[in-house]
Amino acid sequence: MEQRINDGLSPYRVFTRAEWAALREDTPMTLAAEEVTRLRSVHDRLDIAEVEEIYLPLSRLLSLYVATTQRLFRAQQRFLGTEDAKVPYIIGVAGSVAVGKSTTARVLQALLARWENVPRVDLITTDGFLLPNAVLEREDLMERKGFPESYDLPALLRFLTDVKAGRHPVRAPVYSHLTYDVTANEWIEINRPDILIVEGLNVLQTGRMPKDGKAIPFVSDFFDFSVYLDAAEDVLLTWYVDRFLALRGTAFRDPKSYFHRYSRLSDEEATATATSIWTRINLVNLHENIQPTRPRADLILKKGESHEVEEVALRRL
Repeated sequence: MEQRINDGLSPYRVFTRAEWAALREDTPMTLAAEEVTRLRSVHDRLDIAEVEEIYLPLSRLLSLYVATTQRLFRAQQRFLGTEDAKVPYIIGVAGSVAVGKSTTARVLQALLARWENVPRVDLITTDGFLLPNAVLEREDLMERKGFPESYDLPALLRFLTDVKAGRHPVRAPVYSHLTYDVTANEWIEINRPDILIVEGLNVLQTGRMPKDGKAIPFVSDFFDFSVYLDAAEDVLLTWYVDRFLALRGTAFRDPKSYFHRYSRLSDEEATATATSIWTRINLVNLHENIQPTRPRADLILKKGESHEVEEVALRRL
């Protein structure tokens, strides 16, 4: 993705923004401007043009993929002579902190739910599968929050296994960005949707293979399609600092906020604090765990400084 490759040797076919936008064809625009405003996160600059030129073509592509998967499922049913229930089509959304994963996931959910057959589209984030702060503190992992070792991976894998097995309802834990912790005794129920979007930092990561040769699953094994949001590191830092400054005057003001102590910082102090957090934690996680998974994605959305997607890379079939 660092350079545009269309020599036929790359596993990706790369499109300029204009080339990708043309693939929308006659896909109808089903979101109004005010809905797009509600869907975007505090620091994003998503607008109608971005939805029309980037996410509508992606919605069209996904509709084709889902329909093809459903036909394959029915063909397998006939071949096996079974009556297995249809299982959800799972889409993974990965990328760095501050790159806009939450906005992308919500926009995709809204667009996909408005196809003609009105599929049920659910969305979860892997934040709910973070270990509680009490555990992270006991294990001296608070500075590694968001790293692979800070998640309850067995619980996440059980959740995805149950979803793909057609079990219902399946419960996912809830995470509070206000308290910066998993919310005790609160759950999201996933009840056999047509499509499930799973958004998180490390959803495309693999681990070391066991030396004994035993089969071990990875989160991405359960995905039917995956999206990676990409941006230059200096741009990501700018977005992270901008978001921190914006939250300082909004969510951080709440006395219940884990970050309430930052609400009184000056602009200079807040910038220095955000930069330090980014450098110590988020940048390290990006280098060690997130960015190396980029080549595993089916689709890479490359963003520029303006938050707009400038290039799209689609894995060849």
